[in-house]
Amino acid sequence: MPRMMGVDIPNDKQVQYSLTYLYGVGLYVAREVCEKLAIDPNRRASDLTEEELSRISTMLERDYTVEGPLRRQVTQNISRLREIKCYRGVRHRVGLPVRGQRTKTNARTRKGPRKTVAGKKGVKDLK
Repeated sequence: MPRMMGVDIPNDKQVQYSLTYLYGVGLYVAREVCEKLAIDPNRRASDLTEEELSRISTMLERDYTVEGPLRRQVTQNISRLREIKCYRGVRHRVGLPVRGQRTKTNARTRKGPRKTVAGKKGVKDLK
């Protein structure tokens, strides 16, 4: 398994799809990198030479923000929003959807599993 920027990329897949295992590299960027370096995107990742792997990784580090630096940048952006206590920062802090989605129903991914509250006493119980 070729290792690039601290991530194992799969051997059995084409280069264009293997590169998408890196954080911050989608299919468009992967194809763009292959085109710029004159590497056939349909070749298997196991067929890449060490020299080609190093060329790909140096280009990604130089021209794109990927993996560690990108994760750090995203984390810093979110912490900045939290610090200035803007609407989006407050939503991040509370763990609710940030981009205006409804929360009366749905939003289970952000809110977590349902917390059931005990029901009200019925009319019969009052007599």
